[in-house]
Amino acid sequence: MVINTILEFLHHYGYLFFFIAFSLGPFGVPIPNEITILTAAILSHSGVINSWLTYFCILLGLLTAVTLFYWAGKLFGPTLNKKLHKNKHYKQAENILNRNGNNAICIGMFIPVVRYFLPLLIGLSGVEYKKFALISYSSAIFWTILLFTLGTFFGEHLLSVLSF
Repeated sequence: MVINTILEFLHHYGYLFFFIAFSLGPFGVPIPNEITILTAAILSHSGVINSWLTYFCILLGLLTAVTLFYWAGKLFGPTLNKKLHKNKHYKQAENILNRNGNNAICIGMFIPVVRYFLPLLIGLSGVEYKKFALISYSSAIFWTILLFTLGTFFGEHLLSVLSF
């Protein structure tokens, strides 16, 4: 079960597990972020772990990941643009970002894997850091609060529905 797996990781790594799971995003722990945050909320609500420390580690990990992906896009932009410019998926994503801008950034936070690669695309597109930070960070805070709250009150039911 997922709770046992997360407890095992917590036993080995402590709260650092949550930071690592969210900062490494799709390259990290083989458990989806949604399941991890819901499970963390359940464990926090039941008193097994500290809810404030858990939430802070999750949020800090996610903010670290999106910031690193943004700066990677800024730093490697010209090189990546040349390589990706012919890719149809890249062109579609670029068109969506150009058409929907801020809304795409907000909605992207709620889509697994996209929440990590959208900041790369934003960095590639030359969006100013202040704008990126304002929209992405506020979306990340909203997403984590929403899922953590849902996990606190409905977590066990949601996990049973999401588990395959």
